[in-house]
Amino acid sequence: MKINWNYIKGVLLITLVVFLYGFANHKNNAEKVHDIIVEFEEGENLFMNYQMVNKLLIQNGETVKNKEKSVIDLHKLEAKIQSHPMVENATVFLTVDGLLKTKIKQRTPIARVVSGNSSYYIDRQGKKMPMSEEHSARVLLVSGMDLEKDVDDVYFLVSTILKDNFLKQEIISIQKMPNKEFVLGTRIGEQEIIVGNIDNLMAKFENLKSFFSKAMVDNSIDNFTSINLKYNQQVVCTKK
Repeated sequence: MKINWNYIKGVLLITLVVFLYGFANHKNNAEKVHDIIVEFEEGENLFMNYQMVNKLLIQNGETVKNKEKSVIDLHKLEAKIQSHPMVENATVFLTVDGLLKTKIKQRTPIARVVSGNSSYYIDRQGKKMPMSEEHSARVLLVSGMDLEKDVDDVYFLVSTILKDNFLKQEIISIQKMPNKEFVLGTRIGEQEIIVGNIDNLMAKFENLKSFFSKAMVDNSIDNFTSINLKYNQQVVCTKK
């Protein structure tokens, strides 16, 4: 019987590859985590620091540093970091050379809500975000809001303002009044801008921008105490 050496060589080669893979995998799992690296994605990463993240990288009450790779539960560590209210997204992984790396994208606040004695942010996804001891963001100030009832309206109003360069520079505050109408505060002058509800919001803001353009040219902006946008295709002002 003729021996098929090519077949035997193929079997031996496959066996060798499987052995080497298993050996390398065992050796890799037995290796310990010798350092933890935290990387923040580009952006306003000012609300968390490295110490805050390291405190989240705890497994069974202990730091994962100097633990064997095989006992590290990456999924749980990642879920723990992503559950932090300052974190928008996070990735946790191990490298071949024994590093545990964490990449974090922090939330971006777009408004600060003052409610009674408490204060918090709304981020660009419309989610609640706590204040930070590390940094205070310069964003629109919102008051008179009920988080459960008003968050969608306020988020839409804030987002619309931030998309317009002029409004973003001039509007500094939003107040929800007891009659459920919104009133805006401006950077220039002392007048309040009465928006009413958010129906036809884009048209109201176009009217406001046209009014401001004229009032700034003739320096009449300081003659008014209020600018009312509630009425269709009209800007109704109250003089001092």
